[in-house]
Amino acid sequence: MTTTENHSSRPSLGTALITGASSGIGAVYADRLARRGYDLILVARDSARLAALAHRLAQETGVKTEVLQADLTDRSDLARVEQRLHGDAGITLLLNNAGIAVTGTLLDADIDAVERMVALNVLAPTRLAAAAAKGFAARKAGTLINIASVLALLPEMFSGTYSGTKAYLLNLTRSLQQELGPIGVRVQAVMPGATRTEIWDRAGTPISHLPQDMLMDVDAMVDAALAGLDQGEAVTIPSLEAVHEWNALEDARRALGPFLSLRQPAQRYAVTTSA
Repeated sequence: MTTTENHSSRPSLGTALITGASSGIGAVYADRLARRGYDLILVARDSARLAALAHRLAQETGVKTEVLQADLTDRSDLARVEQRLHGDAGITLLLNNAGIAVTGTLLDADIDAVERMVALNVLAPTRLAAAAAKGFAARKAGTLINIASVLALLPEMFSGTYSGTKAYLLNLTRSLQQELGPIGVRVQAVMPGATRTEIWDRAGTPISHLPQDMLMDVDAMVDAALAGLDQGEAVTIPSLEAVHEWNALEDARRALGPFLSLRQPAQRYAVTTSA
């Protein structure tokens, strides 16, 4: 379904394809990108919510909006979205936002639910990023945004399986920045802290149980993330004021590089090997 309202002569910035667009972070990104001049392809499972959002944004902003109903844990649905990214040269931005959380320890977890989470949080964004990146690289332009989480840095604070999926997205993003940045493609990782969205209730953790001073409103989070994109940040942590702390962490990580793969074990292990 495509909706168009001709309210503005503002030139389009191309089309943004947004996953997980029916609510929360994805819906706010849809609003902000439409107001910047992007046409929209909205992807999620809830077609009714998508249709309502598409209609409202078309009326309010004048951009073209399209609903692409898909369950990204379903391989055939995922393939349809991949094919759209492969075949539509008008897509200039991909937002990999769809995700779910599974709470609790691995010992207590429903392992089938963990598998579904990995499919949505890892496999789907990887395949969609690969599909988009091919077109962006050929055109030497485009923007890829991956929604990770600060839990990528704090595996002790929440489910290790969930934080592991977000650490994967951070690593994927940093690698793609090296691969695509030199040819003109913007790649950003956004690492929100706790954000006021439906993901908490869906994961079985009522949002009311969280310390309120940790919770950021979703509108503020997305606005900060887009400000980070405009500033050229490779990684945006919306709540982090002291950016030098992040830079120090990155510098420390890079400083380890020369010592992480050597011929001999470290002397502190008192291991000797023959020449």
